[in-house]
Amino acid sequence: MKVSVVIPAYNEEQALPQVLRELPRRPPLDVVVVDNGSTDRTFVVAQAARVKVAFEPRRGYGQACQTGLHMVDQDSDVIVFLDGDHSDFPEDLPALLAPIERGEADLVIGSRMMGQAQPGSLAPQQRFGNWLACRLIALRFGRRFSDLGPFRAIRRSALEPLALRDRGFGWNVEMQLKALKARLRIVEVPVRYRPRVGQSKISGTMLGSVRAALGILGMVARHW
Repeated sequence: MKVSVVIPAYNEEQALPQVLRELPRRPPLDVVVVDNGSTDRTFVVAQAARVKVAFEPRRGYGQACQTGLHMVDQDSDVIVFLDGDHSDFPEDLPALLAPIERGEADLVIGSRMMGQAQPGSLAPQQRFGNWLACRLIALRFGRRFSDLGPFRAIRRSALEPLALRDRGFGWNVEMQLKALKARLRIVEVPVRYRPRVGQSKISGTMLGSVRAALGILGMVARHW
């Protein structure tokens, strides 16, 4: 099973090298870092790690993920999405891949709520927004999720027909909603989570929190 890892990154000069060092060496990974218009040395440190690097000036989490998808190896079986801020534990990747390897899942979501979220890793507004979105999904689709976590793995053959369009913070919830509609096998596995390196682009400012919330809840509303 060939695995590609897409890492969106915006001003992650300090965090990104740690993320790349901690990625498991087995199985061999096709790693793509997407610098989403950084103003620091994110692009340079990614190049130094000898991974694929793209510069995407059009800002947006979903936009960065889309750009990364265009650069993954054509024969990859599974696509993993991993943030570049060192809040996720790259060492948890084997647990994320296991249900796919066993033929039990098409999409695996790393759940911070089921795992170990360290104190301070999730702001109160993040926890509430995550709970609200998951609750609305349960009401509409009858499927309970514990998290909309960004650390996730999906079969490439399952991802492409979903035709994801969101270019912002609605990317993850769009994937889950369309996966439900497509009757994909979705599994959550516990993952660890820690305070990110540097200030969060989402919870670090009120404007970032509002934009993320509107993107996520707006996506749920469009699929209601």
